[in-house]
Parts: sequence; structure tokens; C-alpha cells
Amino acid sequence: MAKEEPQSISRDLQELQKKLSLLIDSFQNNSKLPKHSRISLDSDDGVSRLGSAGSKVVAFMKSPVGQYLDSHPFLAFTLLVFIVMSAVPVGFFLLIVVLTTLAALLGVIILEGLVISVGGLSLLCILCGLGFVSLAMSGMMIASYVVVSSLISCWFSPRQLTQQNTSCDFLPAMKSADFEGLYQE
Repeated sequence: MAKEEPQSISRDLQELQKKLSLLIDSFQNNSKLPKHSRISLDSDDGVSRLGSAGSKVVAFMKSPVGQYLDSHPFLAFTLLVFIVMSAVPVGFFLLIVVLTTLAALLGVIILEGLVISVGGLSLLCILCGLGFVSLAMSGMMIASYVVVSSLISCWFSPRQLTQQNTSCDFLPAMKSADFEGLYQE
């Protein structure tokens, strides 16, 4: 019986690989990619290209930085927001550096130093501001997620309709005896 389990597992893996191959083929047949950039699972190159991205993620998650970010999700989310928001200013800074380098090749060395210095200080100020903004945004997003998820779990939790006192009820439960004396004439 122990010999049957590995055969069934390998058979399941082969079926999954065939399904994945068919799915990738259907995407590639409908796309306009050139044939040399398409992925095939039949060759070792396609498998290694698919596996290399996953192995890089696994290697990063095993590193001390990956372990630290895994244990501190708020910091990881803040870092992600900061990286995404800082892509445009860094791109503009690199564009200015390239353009001033081209200008320096034409003989404007003093202008290059001045523009790179001003650009570097501007980038430093912008990145510091984006760091504070990304920290605030990720804090607000996580706080709103916690509030909304707790409200949704309170409103839509499966509970008996006859229960009056639960932790999610915000109004105190009143007995029908409390209302009897109110409407007597």
C-alpha cells in the first residue's frame, strides 16, 4: 500500500502539469508574443525559468531580512507602499542625471554639479516626505481593515436570532416586560 501512494501522487502531478501546460498554451496562442519568448513546460528551460522566480522568493524568505519582514507585516506593508510611491521621483531623478550627464559631455560641468546637487537634495526631501506619507497611509489602511473586518464579522456572524445578549450587540437587550407598562391606558 505504501508503494501505491507515490505512484498516485506522481500521476496527480503529471495531470496537474498537463493542465498547466494546456492553460499556458491557450494563453500563448491567444497572445501576440513572439515564439522565442513563450514558455513551454516540456523543455527543461521552461521549467527552470518558472522555478527560478519561485526559488528567488524562497531564498529571500529564508534570509534574515525576509524572516524579519515576515514577522512584522506592518513594516513590510509600509516598505511596499514606500517603494511603490518612490518609483516616480527616483525615475525623474535618474532622468535628470542622464540629461545633465549629456549636457556635461557638451561642456557644462558646473551646471551638472549644481543640478545634481539640487536634484539630490530635492529627492532626499521628497523621499523623506513619502516615507511619512506611506507610513500614515499604511497605518490608516490597516486600521480601516481591522475596523471593517470586525464590523463585518459582528454584523454577519452566524448566530441565533433568538439570542439577545452577544458581544456584537450595541444596544442593551430589553425584555418585553419593560414595554408592558408604557402603553397601558
